[in-house]
Amino acid sequence: MKRLPLAALVAAFFIFLLFFVSVRQAVLLLVGVGMGAALAGARFGFTTGWRQLIEQRDPRGVTGQAMLLALASAAALPLLGQFSELNAALGPPSVSLLVGAFVFGLTMQIADGCGSGTLYKAGLGVPLNAAILPLFALGSFLGSVHLDSWLALGQAAPVSLSAEFGTGAALGLTFAGLAIALVGVRLWVGPGRTWLERRWVWGAIALAVLATLNLVLAGQPWGVVYGFGLWAAKVSVALGLFDPAANAFWSQAGNAQRLTQTVLMDVTTITSIGILAGALWISASQSAADTQPLTLQQWAIGLVAGFVMGYSSRLAFGCNVGAMLSGISTGSLHGWIWVPLAFVGTVLGVRIRRRYGF
Repeated sequence: MKRLPLAALVAAFFIFLLFFVSVRQAVLLLVGVGMGAALAGARFGFTTGWRQLIEQRDPRGVTGQAMLLALASAAALPLLGQFSELNAALGPPSVSLLVGAFVFGLTMQIADGCGSGTLYKAGLGVPLNAAILPLFALGSFLGSVHLDSWLALGQAAPVSLSAEFGTGAALGLTFAGLAIALVGVRLWVGPGRTWLERRWVWGAIALAVLATLNLVLAGQPWGVVYGFGLWAAKVSVALGLFDPAANAFWSQAGNAQRLTQTVLMDVTTITSIGILAGALWISASQSAADTQPLTLQQWAIGLVAGFVMGYSSRLAFGCNVGAMLSGISTGSLHGWIWVPLAFVGTVLGVRIRRRYGF
């Protein structure tokens, strides 16, 4: 799709949202477009950064992610401390979180994309990621349906570092945690490595600014997984396949309300549509995605991984965006639990990916 027709479509959708939905949703669409352009333009892949660290001992991607976390935290934590109407991305430490984070880290390497990565790579025209989108949505929905049973295996109350220690201390703990993580990376990669690359740096800065705008406009941190699950839930309800009143997750007041509203009122849906549009904008100025054709076996494994990734993302209370970025930057302990479990999973996922020749 050429840029002019795409720009016209985005402008038309923006005007529709502005006049028929809300000003907030219209502006959030533009935030999402910026996110998609930043992710695709910088090739800011959370999955890729982790894989490059493991396979090539290349720390540039992880350094960019640490920079993003630091910048987003420096903006989000003071805002949350100042404005009570803003909400943090809190998730309960639980068996569900432990299992979900590990499995998500494993499957995102096989599927070659987390939630945001699947979106922007689909926008860039990568066939596997485009095919995974509906399966990710179905998996996320089924994960939400089963979430209550997983939480029954054991959970603790969500922990907010800001609530426990105050904004300043929470920010200090966050920076200290990131510093310790980078020291661990340094020990792994050894001396003589390049730590910074322009695309990772400007991608981190752009995404931190856009994530902060999302927090201010939406009143909640940037998320991806919930929107996917909502799409599948609405389809299931429309087809008469699912009764939300009989489910612990979807009978909650906020979730039940979103099922009755137009999907365009959901902030994660709007930013996700924007991410697709932003990635399409970047791909319009480039040649088609250079991807090696997959075998039938690779297609089957990749699609199954995409479905399981969606399921596990709901159990883990988010993906690299919702759990790691938004969780850590808004002071949630569950974000810090998510990262090491997902990283252990990704080590195994990289090996499986290599075993099947991806």
